[in-house]
Amino acid sequence: MQVTENPLSPDRAKALLGLLDDDSPFVKKALLEELKRLSGSAEILLRDTAQGLDASLAGRATKLLYELGWADGVQAFLEFIRSLKYELETGWFLLDRTVSPTCDIAACHLFLDEMAERCRELMTPPTSAREQCRIMNRVFFHEYGFRGATKDFSDPDNSFIHKVVERRRGLPITLSVIYLLVARRIGFELEPIGLPGRFMVGCFTEEPPFYIDAWAGGRFREAHELEAFLGDSSSGQSGSYLLPVTVAETLSRGCRNLAMHYRQAGNMDLAGLFLRFVSEFDGALRREANA
Repeated sequence: MQVTENPLSPDRAKALLGLLDDDSPFVKKALLEELKRLSGSAEILLRDTAQGLDASLAGRATKLLYELGWADGVQAFLEFIRSLKYELETGWFLLDRTVSPTCDIAACHLFLDEMAERCRELMTPPTSAREQCRIMNRVFFHEYGFRGATKDFSDPDNSFIHKVVERRRGLPITLSVIYLLVARRIGFELEPIGLPGRFMVGCFTEEPPFYIDAWAGGRFREAHELEAFLGDSSSGQSGSYLLPVTVAETLSRGCRNLAMHYRQAGNMDLAGLFLRFVSEFDGALRREANA
């Protein structure tokens, strides 16, 4: 990226850094637009801050470098895997950047914020967990039109969040991840559920827990339904399949899907890249277990 001729003044740099920890979507949008306008000077500022002693600012500057496409996608995802500091939204957008380094992640964040705000508008507390999910289903599947990618299931684009947001079509896992990210924006804690053959969302805030099948348009599923769905494939371990999976397991499954779909498409280089990511996750978790 070409650096602008005039560096930022100390006062201007300080003012921009002062906005890094502001979580307002409006402030973030304005900040991103200004950083893009400043181009090279802003990139230098963020890189210097990412290497600084203030851990909080360094983390936010690093995240902005990823969002703005000013970091190497593959290396950034590898560093994320090896860090063992897993967060679902950051991790999946870094996954997107491995193949689409210039995709507009900032716009995706703002889109998810918009969906969350629409959910808030429709919720009148106190609201039960099931009612909150019904409202989310209305926003997610009816107002915004998200659907399962039934006709082109094996298209790798169905595994990238920015593409799913753009096309409103995705796999069970990517639809579930977007559902989770919107829920967390409104303070509603749902969990990723990694069933064999079907990724879902689980709600454990009420008894008994229930499940949301994003592939089926947000249909509610009860535990006994899923046990029947698993059948003999669970080998007597259906109970464990109904429990949440970790962020690492979720991302690793996404990488496995991509490896399979790129292999089916004949792109062995990208298939190998995503198998490498799976191996990196496995290795990182083994090291952590043995530490």
